[in-house]
Amino acid sequence: MGILEFGAGLALVAWVVNDVFNTVVLPRPSPARYRPAGLLTRWSWRPWRWYADAQPDANRREQRLGMFAPAVVMILLGLWIVLLIFGFSAMLLALGDGVEPRLANVGAAMYFAAISLITIGYGDYVPTELGSRIVAVAAGGVGLGIVALTITYLFSLYANFQRREVAVVTLDARAGAPPSGITLLETCAGFDSDAELEEVFEDWEKWAAEVLESHLAYPILLFFRSTHDHESWVSAIGAILDATTLLLTTIEGGPRGQARATRALGNHLVEDIGRSFRFMDRGQGAGGPGIERAEFDDARSRLGAAGYALAGDADASWATFAASRSEYASSLNAIARYLDVPPAQWIGDRSYVLH
Repeated sequence: MGILEFGAGLALVAWVVNDVFNTVVLPRPSPARYRPAGLLTRWSWRPWRWYADAQPDANRREQRLGMFAPAVVMILLGLWIVLLIFGFSAMLLALGDGVEPRLANVGAAMYFAAISLITIGYGDYVPTELGSRIVAVAAGGVGLGIVALTITYLFSLYANFQRREVAVVTLDARAGAPPSGITLLETCAGFDSDAELEEVFEDWEKWAAEVLESHLAYPILLFFRSTHDHESWVSAIGAILDATTLLLTTIEGGPRGQARATRALGNHLVEDIGRSFRFMDRGQGAGGPGIERAEFDDARSRLGAAGYALAGDADASWATFAASRSEYASSLNAIARYLDVPPAQWIGDRSYVLH
C-alpha cells in the first residue's frame, strides 16, 4: 500500500512539474490537451463565455470576458499548489514512519506537505529519515520554484500583451474601431505617396511575427482582451489581411511587394493558431471568402471614390479576391467566434450583433 501511495504521489508531482515547465519555461508550443493548464482553460472558457453572453449590457459583457484570462492565471497557480500538496502528502504518508511525530492520517500528511511546500516550517513535524527528508526538501524547492516562475510568467504575459495592444490601438487612427481594411485603405489614400501604407504593412508584418511566437508559446494570451471598446487583435489582423488582399486583387499600384509579405505572414499567423488550437476541427467556417459579392462591389466602389485606380473588371477582381480571402477567412472567423470578439467588418459572428 505504501508503494502505491508513493508512486501515485510521485506521478502527480511529476505531472504538475511537467505542466509548469511546458507552460512557463518552454518557449515553444507544446501539447496541452492532458495537462492542468490546458484542461483548466478549455473547461472553464465555454461556461464563462456563456455567463458573459448572458449579460445584455455590452460594457459589462466585455468586463466579464476581460476577467477570464487574469483569473485563469491566478487559479492555475492555486491549482498547481493544491495538486502538489496532494502529491507530496501521498509520498509523505507512505513514508510516515520517517516523520516525528508519525503521520497517522491523510489530514496530517497534507498539513505537513503544505507547510513544506510553502516553506513555513513550524517544526511540529520533523522528517527523521533519509526518504522523508528528501521529500520534504523537494517540496520546499518545488514550492519556491513555482512561485518564482509564476512571477516571471506574469511579467512575460503582460509585456507581450502590451506590445500587442499598442499596435492594435494605433491602428484606430487609420482603420477605425472596429477596424476595417477598407477604411485603412481609404485613410492612406489621403497621403501624398504610398510610403504611409507601406510603413503600416511593414509594422504589421513584424507584429504578426511577434504575436505568432508569443501566442503559440503562451496560449493564455489568446484570451487577454483589449482594454478599449470595439477592439481586438483578431479583428485588427483581419483588417490588415483584408487591406493587403484588396490592394493585391482590386487596386492597381501601391506597395505590392510589402503587401505580399505582410499578407503571407498574417495568413501564417491565422492558419497556425487555427490549427494549433484546433479551431477548424470543430467544423466552423467551411471555406469560402466569408462575404457576399454585393459587399465586395461596395468596397470596390468606396476604393474608387477614394482615388485608387481599380484593376481589371469587377468579375475578374471578385474571382481573384474571393480565392485569396478564402485562404484565411474561415480560420479567422473561427478564432473570432471562439474568442467572442467584438464583431468587425467581414469578421466575426455576423448573425447578430451584441455591441
